[in-house]
Amino acid sequence: MILTGVLRHYFTVLLQTTPKKLPFAALREQRSLLRGVNLRCNASAISPSSFASRKAYLVSAYKDGTFLKDPENRGKPAANPMTDPAAMEGMMGMMKGNMAMMVPQTLIMGWINAFFAGFVVLKLPFPLTLRFKSMLQSGVATRDLDVRWVSSLSWYFLNLFGLQSVFIFILGNENAASQMASQMSQMNPGAAGTGMFQPGQDPDKMFLNEAENLEVMEHQYILKGVEERLLASI
Repeated sequence: MILTGVLRHYFTVLLQTTPKKLPFAALREQRSLLRGVNLRCNASAISPSSFASRKAYLVSAYKDGTFLKDPENRGKPAANPMTDPAAMEGMMGMMKGNMAMMVPQTLIMGWINAFFAGFVVLKLPFPLTLRFKSMLQSGVATRDLDVRWVSSLSWYFLNLFGLQSVFIFILGNENAASQMASQMSQMNPGAAGTGMFQPGQDPDKMFLNEAENLEVMEHQYILKGVEERLLASI
């Protein structure tokens, strides 16, 4: 199992394509939205005058579409993600990752079912309740067998999900052998750093939402009256 996980990690690394550099307009579009988010999160660390000037500039630019990659497409419906080469490349990379994860598991599971179906491989040294019987004795249809006995198929699944710490120790945190990391990346593809705008999203609407967030935000300066507070504490 450990060898299969290591091979799957390096096979996935070989299948990965080198990410392409974003054009300047697309990069500015993403970073400009991130600039507004950072201003809201760290507004308390700057003075009211600095916050007001940055807020006025960003709100005006967001509403005018200054940072849009394609200003001429403003107000038009979002393009079909299937026609976007970048989106298609991301989908192809996800399919490659799924193939590298599912093919070895299918082969090993088929091999275990063909040669070790109905086998028990070990006995746990501690007692368990009957609720664990279906989890620990997959493929063994016996009612009177002690719950502590573990079947070959159940042992495979326990190793599949229980070796994550071993893979992290051998390959590091960002490894392709981790089953949980693969599932999380599939459920949240935007977390992998592919960009703030996912296929089908309208950047203009996101800019307008950020401008509204900045307009309704109340600024509180954490250093306001710091001299008086410091002298009062002495």
